[in-house]
Order: sequence, then C-alpha cells, then structure tokens
Amino acid sequence: MGKEIEDKVIEALKGVMDPETGMSMVDMQLVSKVEESDGMVNVEFMPSSPMCPIAFYLAQEIKQAILKVPGVKKAKVVCKGHMMEEQINKSVNEE
Repeated sequence: MGKEIEDKVIEALKGVMDPETGMSMVDMQLVSKVEESDGMVNVEFMPSSPMCPIAFYLAQEIKQAILKVPGVKKAKVVCKGHMMEEQINKSVNEE
C-alpha cells in the first residue's frame, strides 16, 4: 500500500504551486522525499531559497494536500535548507 499512497501524495503535491513561479513544488523538484508507513506520510521539501518568504505558507499547503489523500491518517512535513526551518517544522507539525 505504501508505494500506492506515496504516488497519490506526489500527484496531490503537483497541485501545490509556488506563487512566484506558477510552477508546482514537484515540477520545481523541491520535494525531496515522500515516505508512507501505516497511513503516516513524511515529506521533505526545500524552498527555492534559504530566505524564501513563503516557506511557512508552502509547508502548510503541502501538509493540507497530503491530508486530503485517501489512506493518509497523519502527515509530517519537514522543511530543509531554510534559515527558519526549525520554526517552520515546529509550526507545521504541531498537533
């Protein structure tokens, strides 16, 4: 089931657009990892710059897209390579 859900998550993430470029996070190759186990999906992404002003927004959009995929029970989104990645990761993954 993991690969099937992972594929559906990647497809869902194609709908998460970078408003500055009009391209999806997937098309821009900013999503580096998608892993699913028992309904828990972990996604890592890297914003287009270390000071990307919309990284918090993108992290939230990614999480919302993941949670809409059938079979997903929980989602964890990890931002890497941003000067505020610690705050972003804490904020987006708070229960």
